[in-house]
Amino acid sequence: MSSRDEILKSIRKNLPQSVELPSLQGNWIEYPDPIAQFKTVLEGVGGELFLVGSVEEIPALLGEELLAEDKVVVSCIPGLLEHRTQLVGITDPHDLEDVHLAILPGEIAVAENAAIWVTDEHVPLRVLFFLSQHLSLVVPRDRVVSNLFQAYAQIDSASRAFGTFISGPSKTADIEQALVKGAHGARTIKVFLLG
Repeated sequence: MSSRDEILKSIRKNLPQSVELPSLQGNWIEYPDPIAQFKTVLEGVGGELFLVGSVEEIPALLGEELLAEDKVVVSCIPGLLEHRTQLVGITDPHDLEDVHLAILPGEIAVAENAAIWVTDEHVPLRVLFFLSQHLSLVVPRDRVVSNLFQAYAQIDSASRAFGTFISGPSKTADIEQALVKGAHGARTIKVFLLG
């Protein structure tokens, strides 16, 4: 018998016992006011939350600095600053390197960690979530849940090739405690709960 066969035989003989998967039934964290909890946690990780009744309210809340005419602004929200968006014909992500502000849809907001589930369903180039200097996400107000268990129950992972959770602006810190925002993503994040 070859040494390879001996090793494989030994592995097969010493396989761990299989165990059943844990139950997903449990006392998952619930908040009496998920939106208030989402706001608290989002601000704790460096983001801002705004409650809006319509997309027309968003430009005033973004401010003049983010919307300056000399800045590249991309919006994938119907009816919101569509005149500023120049995505037609862009297929190379490198062409988006100068995007100052991206206003993109979010699908689910999670109160326990301020994470927002995003997909590329309405975003032609998913790098927009990561290349822009500033990121704004628009989430329907009725899509705020208390915990990740509730969020995953609403996610159909087979329906999209891309999906991820985003929470707060990009941050990194070194051993000297120097915090840098925007090192590998947006420097700021503003979340608009719509409805």
